[in-house]
Amino acid sequence: MPRDEQPGLSLLAHRPGEEPTLLHTGLASLEHGLAIGPDTTFNVGSVAKQITAHLILLAARDDLLRLDQRASDLLPRLKISDVTVADLVTHRSGIRDAESLLSLAGFRDLDHYTADDLRTLAYRQDQRAVPEGRFLYSNTNYLLLAEILESVHRTTLPDLARRRVFGPLGMHATHFKTDPRQVIPGAAFAYQSTHHGWRRTEVPVTLPGPGTLWTTVGDLDRWLTHLHQRWQHPRQLPWQEAVGYEPSDHEPYLYGPGLYADARPGCDAVFHYGHEQGFSAAAHVEASGLRVIALSNNAGLSADRVIAAILRNLHQPPLLAPKEALLRAAAREQTPSTVVQDQPRPGDLGQHTELGTFTCDQAPGNLRLTRRADTLHLWRRGTCDRLTPAGSGIYAGNGYTLTVPSGTDQVDRFTLDLDRAPGLTYIRQ
Repeated sequence: MPRDEQPGLSLLAHRPGEEPTLLHTGLASLEHGLAIGPDTTFNVGSVAKQITAHLILLAARDDLLRLDQRASDLLPRLKISDVTVADLVTHRSGIRDAESLLSLAGFRDLDHYTADDLRTLAYRQDQRAVPEGRFLYSNTNYLLLAEILESVHRTTLPDLARRRVFGPLGMHATHFKTDPRQVIPGAAFAYQSTHHGWRRTEVPVTLPGPGTLWTTVGDLDRWLTHLHQRWQHPRQLPWQEAVGYEPSDHEPYLYGPGLYADARPGCDAVFHYGHEQGFSAAAHVEASGLRVIALSNNAGLSADRVIAAILRNLHQPPLLAPKEALLRAAAREQTPSTVVQDQPRPGDLGQHTELGTFTCDQAPGNLRLTRRADTLHLWRRGTCDRLTPAGSGIYAGNGYTLTVPSGTDQVDRFTLDLDRAPGLTYIRQ
């Protein structure tokens, strides 16, 4: 299929003192043949975190809360009493990602759950999953921050963001989506390539706060311009006077108020990436004032890879003009081949030895563990992951490791460590 008949990209590069350069490729809607343009809105996922963090900083400035205040003062159901508001902002609360926990129940693509469902899982947690002060990226932190904002302002997050940020900055195409049925003007659809053609990837879930922010490249440029204006000191990152930047999960980058930072000499940039429901986004601003944005509605075109290519074109010889930098970055990214998940065939299931059904008090549902020859399989709601041995008693799955304390002839308990929800102890029923 020609590239102009596929889902694609909306790109922007804006050097200080110049007009922004834009490039749009592909279709916002395959069904209607609608091309992506400057007014097309995308779900930018975790790029939203910097907006939520900014609103928290404004609330602190207005004396509605303190950053060093215990979050449980504002969230009475929160059991981990030593977590501060700043811990939530910088992903140092140790609270596990509730959406990762929910995945253990075997939720499928079109199952519906809400932000309140995820917060309920957060309130079941009674201790940090990692030591105090350690970074653990968790969308749940920003779900809780959204609840705090709505509590102290006595209004909804979308209304607050519209009044305090989007309206004043002229970001009139930008909206937090709170209901899957809500219509977003100019919205693109997201798609995944399969062996049988393209399929839509949206699911009936909205999580404003950590994500579910819909916007355009032009509106994001307005936000990044504002962000750069807050870069008051050449040796100080945005809002560093209020929230410190500390080492993150991606070396050598730091993390602060909803932003990753590259503070190495000569780099000086802050950024965030987002991936949600087949969309991806990347927003990058440098101390010099250069802003670069990439938005994608093609699950096979990752915005972070595209933006890395744009930045190389702009910074490494031979230096390219912004338009050429965007064109080359868009052209070099190709949709990868569809990966088919390796699932056991129905005829093989009788060859599995049942090891038991297991539950964890920190996660919903239950998990089954089976053994076939020397290989373990983890089951949830009919789906199965084949685990790969990764050490003595350690088995690797897709985004997690499973550790059994002894051999696999009989398993009474095991520990599951998900990337964003570590330290889950499962006990056989």
